[in-house]
Amino acid sequence: MSKYDPLRRYLEQSLAPEIVLSFAEIEAILGGALPASARRHRAWWANEQTGSHSHCRSWLDAGFETTLVDFVRERLTFRKLVR
Repeated sequence: MSKYDPLRRYLEQSLAPEIVLSFAEIEAILGGALPASARRHRAWWANEQTGSHSHCRSWLDAGFETTLVDFVRERLTFRKLVR
C-alpha cells in the first residue's frame, strides 16, 4: 500500500474531466503532509510514466495527469486522460 493510495481512490471516484485541488486539500485526502519538494519543485508533479515515484503513479493509475501547478496559490489541476 502506498501513502498516495487515498489520492488515487479520490481521483478514481470522480467523474469530472478536470479537478483543481489545493495542496491543503491533497494533504487532507492523504491524511498527512506533502513533502517539502512538492511545494518547491515542478518536477515532483511530473507525469512520469516510468520510474519509482509512487506519488505520480497514484494519479496516472487513476486516469489523470497533472496539467497546472500553481505554487503561489498552492493549487494543482488534474485532467482526466483520454483512453
